[in-house]
Amino acid sequence: MVASAAEPESHPALPRHVAVIMDGNGRWARRRALPRQAGHRAGIKPVRMTVEQCARRGVETLTLFAFSSENWRRPREEVSGLMSLFLDALEREIAELDGNGIRVRFIGDLDKLGTPLRHAVRAAELRTRANTRMTLVVAVAYGGRWDILQAARNLAADAAAGRVDPADIDEKLFANSLATAGLPSVDLLIRTGGEKRISNFLLWDIAYSEVCFSDLLWPDFDEAELTVAFDFYAKRQRRFGRTGEQIEAVRC
Repeated sequence: MVASAAEPESHPALPRHVAVIMDGNGRWARRRALPRQAGHRAGIKPVRMTVEQCARRGVETLTLFAFSSENWRRPREEVSGLMSLFLDALEREIAELDGNGIRVRFIGDLDKLGTPLRHAVRAAELRTRANTRMTLVVAVAYGGRWDILQAARNLAADAAAGRVDPADIDEKLFANSLATAGLPSVDLLIRTGGEKRISNFLLWDIAYSEVCFSDLLWPDFDEAELTVAFDFYAKRQRRFGRTGEQIEAVRC
């Protein structure tokens, strides 16, 4: 699944953290008169490619939006099929991910997952926790509003118990209460499928992300299109509230 461990290739303006909204599996299947599950299965190939290429290029963190908190509203048979697909893919790929130095981390309301999948998730995290080449974050049963809400609740409980002074709650403390605690902010957000929205994904973490929209449906997403996204990022001037002139002055 992942290229063997080696020195990462040199790329200009490399994003530390890449996040991907993998959209279009259902439409890909529908255009071929196939069941939606066939589209989800076809989406495994670009997942493998994206993990391999990001690791090879030296990306520090890759986050994939696998299943949103809103996706529970989908037909029961589709949700059940997706969960089975997650479990099968995880059990099939974890040895290779571990062997290639990839740390796997899951974020989301994991208590909502079935027992076999929860056990597999925990086992994968424990098996790969010492790996340092790249962190692969899989967002399952995840929503950005859920993440912010649970962080606020936890901090409110700490304040009520006297464990934290509300006056001390700043951006750093709040970020450390999110599911994404310890991860760098997202530098590059990629969404496939032609839609131009963020769909409640990593709302806190993408505050200053560069956003690249691809018209390709996720099963058709390939290395060439990923390179387009990296090239797009490399050409962006990241200002974080400053002027372009200030950025150029710092570079000089």
